Amino acid sequence: MVITPSPTQARRLAGVATMFGSGLSNQTGAAVGALAFPVLGPLGVVAVRQYVAALALLAVGRPRLRGFTWRQWWPVLLLAAVFGTMNLSLYTAVDRIGLGLAVTLEFLGPLAIALAASRRRLDAGCAVLAAAGVVVLMRPRPSADYTGMALALVAACCWASYILLNRVVGRRIPGAQGSAAAATVSALAFLPAGVAVALRHPPTAGAVLCAVAAGVLSSAVPYLADLLTLRHVPTQTFGLFMSVNPVLAALVGWAILDQGPGGAEWAGIGAVVAANAVSIATTRT
Repeated sequence: MVITPSPTQARRLAGVATMFGSGLSNQTGAAVGALAFPVLGPLGVVAVRQYVAALALLAVGRPRLRGFTWRQWWPVLLLAAVFGTMNLSLYTAVDRIGLGLAVTLEFLGPLAIALAASRRRLDAGCAVLAAAGVVVLMRPRPSADYTGMALALVAACCWASYILLNRVVGRRIPGAQGSAAAATVSALAFLPAGVAVALRHPPTAGAVLCAVAAGVLSSAVPYLADLLTLRHVPTQTFGLFMSVNPVLAALVGWAILDQGPGGAEWAGIGAVVAANAVSIATTRT
């Protein structure tokens, strides 16, 4: 007997599939972008990614910039600065410590936001579990690159700030206009850097293609996919699935960049993912 899912179940199944595709696209884009590091460097790749993100968000958000007031502009400008700093610090960290470790440490940003708003003992335990995972990942060893780890933690702080600023922008500017405006400002800020990189190191067609692919896969596709997913999947389920991103990053880094984490690294990544998953899964609201 064939069981036909109800329309609601079908929408949720489609949402889960979209979430998986979004996460896989995001991490694959980062890995493909890393392939262009030898030619463009992290700065050049991030510049191209910002351009692609701005074009995608402008097409969706269509911001009316002339109508913005200063009360709307200042969070947009801060969001643009955080957006650019987050991507640059993350990609530089990926270049130094690998995709899996960089994304796991960056993920501490939204995890900290979630845990800071709670007073439950269970969440305190989740915070301890996540801290234990970070200790394992950042333990002293000859090959440890603490500069790269520090940059990943900068990206984590930026991601936390990005979440808080997005709430402010979302309350003051309708639709996706605020995000589109912030992406545009960030792209304009990276324009001189992109030109300088191109003049110092003339890019190859392959490097430019990888950088553009990173922008499409890590910015345009996830944004549009998440926008569609949140219409059919509960926010709690969405957050729970997002916690799998560090695992996807480690797997994609191993498959594309040959960055295979060791047993201790997998344990650390697992601890951070488990802390986030437990916290979200047991939240009532």
